[in-house]
Amino acid sequence: MADMRRRAAPGVGHDFDALFREHSVGVARTMYAFTAGRRGIAEEATAEAFAQAIAHADSIRDPVAWIYRTAFRLAAADLKRERRRAPEMERPEPASAGLGRLVEALRELSPNQRAAVVLRYEADLPVGEIARRMGMSAATVRVHLHRGRNRLRELLGAEETDDA
Repeated sequence: MADMRRRAAPGVGHDFDALFREHSVGVARTMYAFTAGRRGIAEEATAEAFAQAIAHADSIRDPVAWIYRTAFRLAAADLKRERRRAPEMERPEPASAGLGRLVEALRELSPNQRAAVVLRYEADLPVGEIARRMGMSAATVRVHLHRGRNRLRELLGAEETDDA
C-alpha cells in the first residue's frame, strides 16, 4: 500500500536537453508573437524559462506547460517594465504594412488574450492544449480567444463574412 502512495519525484525522468531541442523554437516563436516583435524580450523569456525549469526540475510534473507559463509570465513582466521606460525601448523589427498593423493591434490585447490568440493562430494549438500551457480551463481560454478576436476585429476594421 505504501508503494501505491509513493510516486516518483515529479521532475525525475525529464530530459531537458531533449525538451529544449524539441520545444525551444516553438516557445521562442510564441514569445516573439506574444511580445509583438520584441526579439530581445522573447529570447530572454525563452532562455530564462528553460533555465528556471532546470532549477525546479524536481517539482515540475509537466515541463512543457510549465515552461510556456513561465515564459509568458516573464515576457509580460518585461513588457510591463518596458511600458514604464520611455523612448529607449526596443522597437519591433519592421515587416510588411499589414503585419505591422497586426503587431500593433496585438499590443492592445490583454496579456491573456494575446497569449491565447498567439497559441491558437501562430502555434496552431487546440484549445485544450492552450489551456494546459496557460494553466487555465478550456472555457477561460475560449473566452480570451473570443474577446481577443473581437478586439482585433475592432482594431483592424475586419468585417465578418458569411464565407467562414
